[in-house]
Amino acid sequence: MKNERSEFFIENLLEGIIVKLFKKKNNAATSPGDEFENEGFLTFEAIQKGDSLTKLSALVFGLGSLLRGQPGRFALLLATELFYFIYMAFYGFSSLAGLGTLGTRTQSSEWSEALGVYVTTAGDNSMLFLLHGVVTIMITLLFFYFMSVSVRCAYTAQLAVEQKRKQVSFKKDVRSLLNENLHKLLMTWPLVGIALFTIVPLVFMIMIAFTNYDRDHQVPGNLFTWVGLSNFGNMLSFSSNGFGRTFFPVLGWTIVWAIFATFSNYILGMILAILINREGTRIKKVWRFMFILSIALPAFVGLLTMRTIFNNNGPFNVLLQQIGLLGLNETITWWGDPLLAKIMIIVVNIWVGVPYTMLTTTGILQNIPAELYEAANVDGAGPATTFFKITLPYMIFVMTPYLITAFVGNINNFNVIYLLTGGGPNSLDYYYAGKTDLLVTWLYKLTITEKDYSIGSVIGIFVFLLTASLSLVVYRHSTAYKSEEEFQK
Repeated sequence: MKNERSEFFIENLLEGIIVKLFKKKNNAATSPGDEFENEGFLTFEAIQKGDSLTKLSALVFGLGSLLRGQPGRFALLLATELFYFIYMAFYGFSSLAGLGTLGTRTQSSEWSEALGVYVTTAGDNSMLFLLHGVVTIMITLLFFYFMSVSVRCAYTAQLAVEQKRKQVSFKKDVRSLLNENLHKLLMTWPLVGIALFTIVPLVFMIMIAFTNYDRDHQVPGNLFTWVGLSNFGNMLSFSSNGFGRTFFPVLGWTIVWAIFATFSNYILGMILAILINREGTRIKKVWRFMFILSIALPAFVGLLTMRTIFNNNGPFNVLLQQIGLLGLNETITWWGDPLLAKIMIIVVNIWVGVPYTMLTTTGILQNIPAELYEAANVDGAGPATTFFKITLPYMIFVMTPYLITAFVGNINNFNVIYLLTGGGPNSLDYYYAGKTDLLVTWLYKLTITEKDYSIGSVIGIFVFLLTASLSLVVYRHSTAYKSEEEFQK
């Protein structure tokens, strides 16, 4: 009986999906605003069911639109195609060839008898070769996108002819950009900015991880070359030339730090908010003001102040000497001992972060239905039971996205580590990293100080994979994702 119900449910689900797709298929391109709503499906259908003129539009952009009464679309699409071919003829093919070699001519100096000095002959610049290659690849991908646009436009024109509908005029296309397609017009320039200033630099950074670009291959004096996956192998290797003996301890401390920094602030901030907002607490506004006051102080000022207070000769050690807990020549190396430094970093981060969490959780606590607490009191539930059965589940449900964001932010929390310890104390066992360095601060040292750009790029990729995978896995298994509909009810 159970199997029959399951089969019946699956059949109904598949039937619903097919009906939905069929409706989209039949209603495709009924108006100027609809023809690009389901671009992937429409492109596949155009290639599969389009006539020869539609398919020929993949070679001559806009041809199907021109011969079916849409010269405006033809002009724009053909101009795009001509621009691509002109670009490839003058720059594109040479850029792709340079991307394969990253340059062949190195900078050299030769003695000039006529001038009596050494004359420098400029060589190739591997960074420019790599950048131009990446830009050419992005332009090529954009060319294929416009190829699909050309095929879709030809196919919608074909459907209009077959269904004896009037073709959409170019004037109506332009007018639609100010009405139903206004979102496309407004999003064009932001998308261009994202492509130029986010996607291209990101792809460029990723590709550096597959080269040997470091302090020994500075440009333009020296060239760097492709090395494949060797940098990733070295990052995970414990050999004498590998970075595994540094990477894995730093990775372990990064995860430990992110867990403690996230949940200590969350739990303590929530408890503080509960204590301030409970019915028996007096002068609540004063308590809130006292904790909010620390937020008014810039975080970097507070961190530098804490670093000074707990220096070897700082005020705290002096105070301990004056009250007799330390000798006159004794000091506690708060930032010099690895374990103590890590503990101090977590404690200082609590002092900085708890007020923010208190403010966030205060608003959520005030939105928990009072009926839940009244029912719990009627049933004889105590404060602990009420907290673990009502308050905590509600808070975790609402704040799961915040916790994920905070966890990712703490993995990349550069300021706290750099301003308090600078990553120290230093260690001879680590490759340019200290005992309190996170992956992000180690990456900073490798790129800014040591000029090991390829290794820094590898670390950046590992950080991205770590944060992205953890965020997706945690969110998909959280009640905020699984029980969203039940919560809304």
